Amino acid sequence: MQLIDIGVNLTHPSFAEQREALLDRAYAAGIQQMLLTGTSLNESQHALQLCQQLDDSAERLFSTAGIHPHDASSWNSDSYAELKALLAAPRVRAVGECGLDFNRDFSPRPQQELVLEQQLALAVELQLPVFLHERDADERLLAILRHYRDQLPAAVVHCFTGEKRALFNYLDMDLHIGITGWICDERRGSHLHPLVKEIPRGRLMLESDAPFLLPRSLRPKPKNGRNEPAFLFEVLREVALHRGETEQVLAAHTSAAAQAFFNLPAFKGAAS
Repeated sequence: MQLIDIGVNLTHPSFAEQREALLDRAYAAGIQQMLLTGTSLNESQHALQLCQQLDDSAERLFSTAGIHPHDASSWNSDSYAELKALLAAPRVRAVGECGLDFNRDFSPRPQQELVLEQQLALAVELQLPVFLHERDADERLLAILRHYRDQLPAAVVHCFTGEKRALFNYLDMDLHIGITGWICDERRGSHLHPLVKEIPRGRLMLESDAPFLLPRSLRPKPKNGRNEPAFLFEVLREVALHRGETEQVLAAHTSAAAQAFFNLPAFKGAAS
């Protein structure tokens, strides 16, 4: 089986001394391609540089570029042009991580909304898909997206952790859904068990969100407690269980969805 991990925070400082080893473990496990997440202008630039440095083939590592709602306060008069320049790089395949976070409110909500709209406008202008973050803000996110959705090629709500109402509203807007190791957490993720089977094939993708969200069901657990892309197969196992699909079938259609969404080159053995 081969998988695509649509969300890896490879720029995270905890990975600084072992990025190549981490990638080797991922490839050995069957992770074929990865999207490195950009969360600020600096981190987006770093993610792009890692793609260029660690993937000579130009077929395995790609990235996103955007400003996370936590960092929305950093947006200034130069940010639009700087982000647009980053998004022109061939390795950059989506706008984001962008969105709304009304859970932590690290940036003021009006500023989060302004920066989200600026990035959605960029996605429309460049005809790129959008990698979205949302916490406790699904109604407001939907209200803003409604003005742009018909002009956007695609958008994914990454690391979906919400309730049935939010999921169905996202699906009604023809959004993709990213599922992480949150579904493996018996304390807070069990509500996702009946919901994942409601996500149509072609709209579901899998992501590690490494180094965060280590699947709690993983055995044995790494001593450092850090998640990595090689562990995405534990998410695959859990999602397949609750969708009533084989792991092979789930791996094939989620990988095909990711390749289509991010316009990735086909890899040997990929589902058509």
